[in-house]
Amino acid sequence: MVSRRIFCSAFWQAVIVALLCNPQYAAEKVWKAGTARVEITPDKPLWLAGYASRTHPAEGTLHPLWVKVLALEAPDGARAIILASDVLGYPRAMSERVCADLVARYKLDRSAVFLTSSHTHSGPVLSGALPDIYPIDASQLALIDEYSLRLERSIADTAGRALSRLAPARMYAGHGRTTFAVNRRNNREAEVPKLLGQGLETKGPVEHSVPVLAVHGVDGKLLAVLFSYACHATTLDTYQWCGDYPGFAQAELEARYPGALAMFHAGCGADQNPIPRRSVALCERYGHMLAAAVEETLGGELMPLEPGLATAFRRVELDYERHPTREELKEIESASDAAAFRRHWAGRLLRELDAGSRFERSYPYPVQVWRLGGNQLWIGLGGEVVVDYALRFKREFGPDAWVTGYANDVMAYIPSARIQAEGGYESSSMDVYGLPATGWAPGIEDRIAGTVGELVRQVQNR
Repeated sequence: MVSRRIFCSAFWQAVIVALLCNPQYAAEKVWKAGTARVEITPDKPLWLAGYASRTHPAEGTLHPLWVKVLALEAPDGARAIILASDVLGYPRAMSERVCADLVARYKLDRSAVFLTSSHTHSGPVLSGALPDIYPIDASQLALIDEYSLRLERSIADTAGRALSRLAPARMYAGHGRTTFAVNRRNNREAEVPKLLGQGLETKGPVEHSVPVLAVHGVDGKLLAVLFSYACHATTLDTYQWCGDYPGFAQAELEARYPGALAMFHAGCGADQNPIPRRSVALCERYGHMLAAAVEETLGGELMPLEPGLATAFRRVELDYERHPTREELKEIESASDAAAFRRHWAGRLLRELDAGSRFERSYPYPVQVWRLGGNQLWIGLGGEVVVDYALRFKREFGPDAWVTGYANDVMAYIPSARIQAEGGYESSSMDVYGLPATGWAPGIEDRIAGTVGELVRQVQNR
């Protein structure tokens, strides 16, 4: 009888283990995740994105640039992909082509495709992005178009590899903290080192949290870690390809966790800078600070995310304040004291008017919301989003909500009501992005927040 009991116990333990290891059974109980990446460092001397002051193409590579993809599948079969990339941001036309290709090729819902970028200012110019600020000729434009087409194809292929590698996984959420982001509107850059040296706080709103998503295999090994920070990736302004501080942070984490994919997505840091800056040593330092915050979070108490995925996406029309008049454009184009990019912008718009074009009165702005597990909200906003949005949505939906900027489509700065009232660069820099407007119409923050609220309710009710 004793031998029989031992046999039965061992038999049923073996049955349970076999069931748990069966992929079909596991699919009903756990997440599935797959990862892939591709290097996207240009192999030709392209123009670097982000600064109008640059005068020639890239001269070399500080470290490689990447596109990285995490594919997810919930127990009900719902699939989604998150893409992180070392680029300034995707312009609307390119984003729409990429997403349409992914939706058609892999049978995904549009809401389940989440494009993010690091907003590095040491990555390549993409087709159709910031068309007036770069002093480039026809040959450089051809190289940019060629590179952008290859990038689109690489994204689709890499997403396919990630989806083909779906395997049982567990996911966890947490928050770290690091403090190198400084509100650039409220602090003079030259004075910040002195303030910090005296142990004084800088002025203005900031968001120093570091959201972390950890993806583990069922064996406990870290497969991927996604993390974010609300700060411009503008430590460097050189002529070398580099992911800036996010690139250094990702490289350090991948060295610390061999085989894992480290993926950075920019937060709402359009009015935040890493200060002081302008040296590789500082860039490495900020990357290390960010990586240390992620590693500390991974070593702490993380919240398990039960298997379950809900996604929502919508474009909301944001009205322009007004179009510049023909007389205003002529005055800007002929003004010797106007910045070169403003003269280019005015001249291009005048040519479009002469050709009979009619300017759009609004912009179809992308808003995305995901729910991971029971209650982890992830909000994705297009454009260069200022920090007020992250702070607002954390007040409305809880401090654990994640808010990503520069998502899906980067078309302009997205000011809050506060910044629209104050004025300044982030409130009215439509010419930088080539938009035919003097600014956004009042009420932009509430328009976006209203759409976010509707999508949050949508994913929570599923």
